[in-house]
Amino acid sequence: MLVDTSGSMKGEPIAAANNGLHSMIATLKQDPFALESVYISIISFDREVKEITPLTALETLQPPVLKTPESGPTHMGKALEVLMQKIDHDVIKNCPEQKGDWRPLLFVITDGKPSDKAVYKEMIEKIKNYKFAAIVACAAGQDAHTEPLKELTEHVYTLATMDGASFTQFFKWVSQSIAQGSTNGTTSSSIMLPPPPSEMSVVF
Repeated sequence: MLVDTSGSMKGEPIAAANNGLHSMIATLKQDPFALESVYISIISFDREVKEITPLTALETLQPPVLKTPESGPTHMGKALEVLMQKIDHDVIKNCPEQKGDWRPLLFVITDGKPSDKAVYKEMIEKIKNYKFAAIVACAAGQDAHTEPLKELTEHVYTLATMDGASFTQFFKWVSQSIAQGSTNGTTSSSIMLPPPPSEMSVVF
């Protein structure tokens, strides 16, 4: 998961995102299939990019606490670059000598747009080679831009508000998507995402 923690997320939005993450992890831990197979990594991005949760088995995962700076840019391109480095290091590739991990799912949530546009465009071209089972992007709030996200993936959704109820429903949907992936996980094909809740709108 890539989570925007730039200054514009300060206050209620980041509190709601933290509550949503806690709820998502708690929900997943109640699913026996997910508990046996899911690993989660969480990378935050603002002026800095941090892997706040290294790839961790769901069974031992403790919810992180997202924090925001007072202000600053949104380095989404750098976040994608760090993500690819982590995948290269942590994800086991499928080969004749060993059975690899299932294809990863990527969830990106932002309330703005990339500040590092050139890096972002460069990383989009590279990330297509990683063959994710699904890349899902969520533009949260009235100031979020969907056009850059549509360059990254066809699965783009919007949240009109960034209150606790909206984020809770978003992360509940994320947990359903992850659980579905853990049930139907594969090294070779994409997954079918569940229908989004009413709080989310599909961007075409």
